[in-house]
Amino acid sequence: MDEGVNFYRRVGLKIMIEGIAASSGIAIAKAYQLVTPELTYEKKSIDDPASEVKRLDDALAIAKQELEKIREHTKKEMGDEHAEIFSAHLLVLDDPELINPIKDKINNDHVMAEAALEETTNMFIDMFKNMDNAYMRERAADIQDVTKRVLAHLLGVTFPNPALIDEEVVVIAGDLTPSDTAQLNREFVQGFATDVGGRTSHSAIMARSLEIPAVVGTKEVTDSVKQNDTVIVDGLEGKVIVNPSKEELNAYKEKQANFEKQKEEWAKLKDEPTITADEEQVELAANIGTPDDVDGVLDNGGEGIGLYRTEFLYMGKNQLPSEEEQYKAYKTVLEKMGDKPVVVRTLDIGGDKELSYLDLPDELNPFLGFRAIRFCLENEHIFRTQLRALLRASVHGNLKIMFPMIATLDEFRQAKAILTDEKQKLKDEGTDFADGIEVGIMVEIPSTAVTAKQFAKEVDFFSIGTNDLIQYTMAADRMNEQVSYLYQPYHPAILSLVSNVIDAAHSENKWVGMCGEMAGDTIAIPALLGLGLDEFSMSATSILPARTQIRGLSKEKMASFKEKLLTMSTTEEVVEFIKEKTE
Repeated sequence: MDEGVNFYRRVGLKIMIEGIAASSGIAIAKAYQLVTPELTYEKKSIDDPASEVKRLDDALAIAKQELEKIREHTKKEMGDEHAEIFSAHLLVLDDPELINPIKDKINNDHVMAEAALEETTNMFIDMFKNMDNAYMRERAADIQDVTKRVLAHLLGVTFPNPALIDEEVVVIAGDLTPSDTAQLNREFVQGFATDVGGRTSHSAIMARSLEIPAVVGTKEVTDSVKQNDTVIVDGLEGKVIVNPSKEELNAYKEKQANFEKQKEEWAKLKDEPTITADEEQVELAANIGTPDDVDGVLDNGGEGIGLYRTEFLYMGKNQLPSEEEQYKAYKTVLEKMGDKPVVVRTLDIGGDKELSYLDLPDELNPFLGFRAIRFCLENEHIFRTQLRALLRASVHGNLKIMFPMIATLDEFRQAKAILTDEKQKLKDEGTDFADGIEVGIMVEIPSTAVTAKQFAKEVDFFSIGTNDLIQYTMAADRMNEQVSYLYQPYHPAILSLVSNVIDAAHSENKWVGMCGEMAGDTIAIPALLGLGLDEFSMSATSILPARTQIRGLSKEKMASFKEKLLTMSTTEEVVEFIKEKTE
């Protein structure tokens, strides 16, 4: 923490931190620091081994109580499969093969409990990590997690448990992983603020899915906020105010109330079609991560699901989901959506989304590496299980299947051939599946966007994944704050690629959606409408504001600016032009 922030902390004045507005709304609550505590200590010899063993037993007992609560909470909120990881942690704490050597080290070597715990568990962790058996390697991760928890209690520091939050708070974190976010209880978590991230980071996307205000990329919020500080998260303007004055609190409560009123106005359009001022209709769909997100889609007037990120079925657990588990999840989503389209993206793992139970290789550049369709084509048994579950569920709604990270036509043809093969197997078994399931691809690699005309002859639809398309086109990692200025959705190069994809699809009478965050961007929407985009898929909470905006736009007028937009030189020119034409 810098000296300026230290000064403000000492004299009790407010702190105002700027970041990126990632999810709209205003949150006011006390801070809950979701930060792994410092677990360092000075190794010492001890004179009273019995007392040290008791310290260990007490720490183990507290850790068990916590894990049992977390397991029950997870079981209730997310089901038995997700709770299994915490059952494994409890087994570690009850394992005499691990606990007895720790106590022996305390009694025989007269070392403090912290050192005995770490030295013994590190030996087991190293042993398990080097085993050929994947299941045994997974035990290393379990021991590692449990060790941190017990060590925290020995040191008397608070270990964060997001699943156990049971009062209204604003979560403060360096970043939130998808599994962290999955444990958050939206009844109590009013909002969050993080040090890192951008509008397209997973924490930001999940915040919009959870419909809670968020500010990300602050760089300093974890240093500037203490546990239980009063915090305002302004997800409209990208600000975090720590220990606000009474006047500021009142002003933000009024701003919060006004935003709620605005949401009530938007809600009046919930059951209305998305029609432009010149009577042209487009589709507004939502991006989801779990079946629980569907209610939010329907509550916000979603006309479909443009992206179901199925990888969340695979995360936060210690084994692959079964065919039956996947079938039930897909069936739930399809049934809830009725006859509305549901575009399911097949497993997109890799990059920043890892699975602890899969032995994925360490890569220098994982976003350009062994991920998504590349992983699935090399691990057909995993891919085929998912496709079978999807096909079986297809009879319950309007399913469309989408393959991610397609770079070549050969990849698409291989994936489609596997799908066709699984259809034949189900047919031979006498298992029903829907006829005419549309099969498309995500366009997120520049080469695919450039050669869209060739792809358009074989796919049923395109969905443009701008989150990755932009970073690959601009050679700028969207998670790297130092090059974040290059993450430019409105850059002429991006608009040209989007236009090329849309034109190629329409020439073959195919439809085009967009499932990147750009689809819900108020600056991008007029341009995308003019380029001819058919389906806009976004966070559920963006749907009604987008519908309001589109109803005030003329598609014909926006289309008349297409040629001009595509000949501009800079992002700034594009933004200024769009603002001028839509005022």
